[in-house]
Amino acid sequence: MTGARVACVQLASRDGENAAARMDCIRALLRDTRPDLVLLPELWSVGFFQFHRYAEHAEPLDGPTLRAVGELARDLGAHVHGGSIVERREDGRLSNTSLLVGPGGELLLAYRKRHLFGYRSSEADLLAPGEEAGVAETPFGRVGMTTCYDLRFPELYLELVAQGAELVLVASAWPHTRLDHWRLLARARALENLVYLVACNAAGTDAGVRLAGHSVVVDPWGKILAEADGDESVLVSELDPGRVKEVRAEFPVLDDRLERAGVQTA
Repeated sequence: MTGARVACVQLASRDGENAAARMDCIRALLRDTRPDLVLLPELWSVGFFQFHRYAEHAEPLDGPTLRAVGELARDLGAHVHGGSIVERREDGRLSNTSLLVGPGGELLLAYRKRHLFGYRSSEADLLAPGEEAGVAETPFGRVGMTTCYDLRFPELYLELVAQGAELVLVASAWPHTRLDHWRLLARARALENLVYLVACNAAGTDAGVRLAGHSVVVDPWGKILAEADGDESVLVSELDPGRVKEVRAEFPVLDDRLERAGVQTA
């Protein structure tokens, strides 16, 4: 495994701005960052709280957002976590689906958000939850994905670790009112699973909701390596994939946790 320079694009939500304009902004923010891995926020091309736009902007998995993210990955020569899209599934249902794309523009992994947010939100009414979670092999280790509200559900992370995850990527549109929860949960999920956790949040205001920003990179000991402020920006940090194995060998709590939970590892 090799080290990775990771860049979280903490994009500000702008009501009414189209996806093409947002992608132009993403490219401008990434200028001169030279990343190996890029993360985008949850539903960046639509806006998480733009519930009335979900159906209009829904697209198949191989739709325009995947093509745009694939082009970005090829141009950068980097892996890109393309945030998430409102996916129109083959059965007509809609899901909040995250995409991981390789440097050749190929789709490596898709994850449909399992835990849908219903508190002062219409997500749970409009979208269908996912059922599967998986990992992808990359030059910097096995990578899993979760989305925003999933941070509150530790069993999902245990499932990813059982599949061999060493790095978990999180796309989010987390509100400012629960910023303390964001920081606490990101550290907890990294620490209890002895993984790197990289969480890219949106900034700005979306449909009147102030978003927290504060994208964060957490190491396997639960230490925050880098954290953004609340404004639109790019957060850059370096990952050492070998650190995961070092921590797990030094402090093998994960072995006991998986064994007691009756989980079979990959």
